[in-house]
Amino acid sequence: MGDKNILHMLTPLKHVSPFDTNMALDAGYDAIIPYSSVEPGEVASLVQDAIFSRPPKLGPRTGFFFGGKDAFLALDMLTAAKKAMVPPFGASLFADPAGSFTTAAAMVTCVENALCDKLSLSLNGVSVAVFGATGVVGFSSAVIAARQGAKVTLIGYDGTERVRKAAEEAARRFEVTLGFADGSSQGKIREILSSAQVVFCAGRAGVRILDREQLQAAPKLLVAADVNAVPPSGVEGLKMDAKGEPIADSRALGVGPLTIGQLKSKTESGLFRQMIAAEKPVVFDFRHAFDLARELAK
Repeated sequence: MGDKNILHMLTPLKHVSPFDTNMALDAGYDAIIPYSSVEPGEVASLVQDAIFSRPPKLGPRTGFFFGGKDAFLALDMLTAAKKAMVPPFGASLFADPAGSFTTAAAMVTCVENALCDKLSLSLNGVSVAVFGATGVVGFSSAVIAARQGAKVTLIGYDGTERVRKAAEEAARRFEVTLGFADGSSQGKIREILSSAQVVFCAGRAGVRILDREQLQAAPKLLVAADVNAVPPSGVEGLKMDAKGEPIADSRALGVGPLTIGQLKSKTESGLFRQMIAAEKPVVFDFRHAFDLARELAK
């Protein structure tokens, strides 16, 4: 029957994501084994139990996926899995908690393309405000953009304490500098928008983050992107399938959730396919997701 491609999907939550399970099966995995309520301390023993059951040549045919809704925890589990390897035994690893790494990679790529194609600009030096910044997608997109030279500010809807901690964690883990600001009132949001050139909206589904009046009063805003596909939209007037067209009466260009979602799905599927095709074990996180999203969007 040949050597099967087996994917072990780990999550600290009660359920493994059906979305990720479908993506992996459609990408070509022969079998998927879900593990729920996994604690970080359990990762090493699970990984070693899997890699020792197959000869070293089947290391690339054995995969581990790390989900959940916590970017830091997923990365910690990925690190624990890497440390658990016992050469020549190994396995391929992929972290994408709540689809955040591939979604963030897609959003940043779509914005980058809008800036380049419509305005002949890059992200380098551009002022980016991230709403929903303590969520997995918002935080991941902030780190990716900062790595491209953007001047990124995390916006806290409930003050600055949580976004300050997130900025500190980003500096510690990824050596990027993220600013943070208080977005707890309409007045404070208007102040933020007075200097923002790009806005990433990654708030909770069905929550309006920016309205038409705020957009029209943002003098420097070039591009606004929204990952929320549940009405009402995160950005008023932004079409679901916008690919860099002006938003309603605003001068700003929009990138809609369907556009981002299509690239996100291609990116996640593409990384699964790369795992299956690999001749040696590979390790993927948000950085590899961004590289692939850029390649797919060309």
